[in-house]
Amino acid sequence: MSMAKLAVMGSINVDHILNLKSFPQPGETVQGERYQVAFGGKGANQAVAAGRCGADITFIACVGQDDIGERVLQQLVKDNINTSAIEVIAGEATGVALIFVDQQGENVIGINAGANGALTPEYLCRYEQVIKDADALLLQLETPLDTVQLAAETAKKHNTKVILNPAPAQKISDRLLSLVDIITPNETEAEFLTGVSVTGDAGAEKAAQSLHNKGIETVIITLGSRGVWLSEKGKQGKVVSGFEVKAIDTIAAGDTFNGALVTGLLEGKEILSAIRFAHAAAAIAVTRHGAQPSVPWRSEIDAFLAEQG
Repeated sequence: MSMAKLAVMGSINVDHILNLKSFPQPGETVQGERYQVAFGGKGANQAVAAGRCGADITFIACVGQDDIGERVLQQLVKDNINTSAIEVIAGEATGVALIFVDQQGENVIGINAGANGALTPEYLCRYEQVIKDADALLLQLETPLDTVQLAAETAKKHNTKVILNPAPAQKISDRLLSLVDIITPNETEAEFLTGVSVTGDAGAEKAAQSLHNKGIETVIITLGSRGVWLSEKGKQGKVVSGFEVKAIDTIAAGDTFNGALVTGLLEGKEILSAIRFAHAAAAIAVTRHGAQPSVPWRSEIDAFLAEQG
């Protein structure tokens, strides 16, 4: 049996991460520790999670014409990702994210898009075949929105399933939402899209219904340590709990969840089993520092699940 194919389109960033006791107030300088430079970007994190989980994945993205862009490409290949749809953008720097992490593992982030801004509709048109050949397309919102729109339209045209992780939170059109098969917002993003505060099950249910009304079949709202709210059109929604672990850094936890979830679904797992698999991947990721350095490999996820029984 040939493996189902995944296309991921999205951002590539280099993360500069500094750990702090608490976030600085305006005008305040605070002493940090454990400074690290790690590869990140929502698109790349999700692609790496899928690649390490064993997906057959092609990543559509851009890097800058710099040393770091070259190193990112080499790393993506090691992570089992087909990089044939990633171009080096002349005269641009690879995207950058500046990240502070506090003692609770929470983070604040500032981003410079750099080469990610070159992921235009024209760029995407060169790689329409990648989406056409894929069984699923995974998207986020760190690249130009008109390209995300076109990618979703292209997927629909070729019967490729569209999974949208609507992060970072921003306004998106109902036209785009109507093309989405599975959406995976966190609580903030769900409220941003629906105007419904996701506090408790009633809020999650109401927000999910609002997204179903926009044409989305499956809504998975991530609830941090509580797990996720799963709502499939026409069925009663419910919480699917995650695994309890001691979190030290939540960077890329959501991205790891998304990459693993789509991999599980493409392998033919039914949705609850795919969510459990994704929960396991994310649980391992939050016990480690950094974005891509924290993303587990398939063997680690399988071992973790075997221990859970």
